[in-house]
Amino acid sequence: MTASAKSHPRITQISAWRVELPLHEGSYKWSGGNQVTVFDSTVVAVETDAGVTGYGEVCPLGPAYLPAYAAGARAGIKELAPALIGQDPTALGALNRRMDQAMRGHPYVKSALDMACWDITGKIAGLPVATLLGGAHGDSFRLYRAISQESAKQMAGRVGDYRKEGYSKFQLKVGGDPDTDIERIKACAEKLKPGDVLIADANTGWLMHQATRVVDAVKDVDVYIEQPCPSYEECRAIRERTQRPFILDEVIDGVGMVLRAAQDRAADVVNLKISKVGGLTKARQIRDLCQSLGLAMIIEDTWGGDIVTAAIAHLAHSTAPEFLFAATDFNSYVTRPIAVGAPKRREGTLAASAASGLGVVPLMDALGEPVLRIG
Repeated sequence: MTASAKSHPRITQISAWRVELPLHEGSYKWSGGNQVTVFDSTVVAVETDAGVTGYGEVCPLGPAYLPAYAAGARAGIKELAPALIGQDPTALGALNRRMDQAMRGHPYVKSALDMACWDITGKIAGLPVATLLGGAHGDSFRLYRAISQESAKQMAGRVGDYRKEGYSKFQLKVGGDPDTDIERIKACAEKLKPGDVLIADANTGWLMHQATRVVDAVKDVDVYIEQPCPSYEECRAIRERTQRPFILDEVIDGVGMVLRAAQDRAADVVNLKISKVGGLTKARQIRDLCQSLGLAMIIEDTWGGDIVTAAIAHLAHSTAPEFLFAATDFNSYVTRPIAVGAPKRREGTLAASAASGLGVVPLMDALGEPVLRIG
């Protein structure tokens, strides 16, 4: 450890890059007719006077999924970065408090900055982020595969294709016409093998009467129902009308909603997305709370490449296995690598890097020229 690291490092410069991430399968479709063909990701570098640089990434799922969009992330980072110059990046609680004081809301703007500071903290400590988050459990953890919205026949075919890649958990993108969605769910369920898990994720796409029809039609199908309607109250009403296991996603945006869902018995699983809650610091707090409450989790993010996948891996690998329902390897969905050292899927599993920090080094040629530099 360097002398400057021992005497509290200070942030000297923050830079950001815009990176396009095309998809292997051409497009990704979900409820409401939404689709993305190329993801617009933002990579952040936080430099310090200790000679240590940390990296983070944030990639909203287009502008129509959550109150977040790619250009907004970069505009927000430009606005927020001056408040962080001179701060100690390893004082993660104090740093997050400063970000919240300097910018109300906009958690996705803060996520990549917080992620980069975890990377710095791990590098200075000489430890992987997973160790700082509580320690890795086992050698790896299981992944699930999202299946983009297509015809019932096409989606059912994807189950077999993805199983060959090692996946055994499959999340179907539904939330469209109820009759079509019922057909999709049943067609995919017929392709399952013992031990497989099926999730029907409506991404808030159904009205209550539509969701009621769907859950009733699939009452004898072994399927999880995820976020059928836009609001918590609507989802809770549908939860009361089905015996299928239930997942909440889009409404889980902080500690308060997790506590409410637990008190109301409104979910069996919650989807914890790093950027939706503001970064690894707050995601860890929610993760630990869920473990205390007995709530299983899907751990992922809105989207991203190698750096986001690395962050997911560290948080997921340090989560007790009985509470980790699934996680995502976004870097296998996209065609463009942006860092070396990122974890790679092996037979449907992923493992966090044992290197210090996040364990990734950006490919600067892939990033190009920064779109902003503060400090």
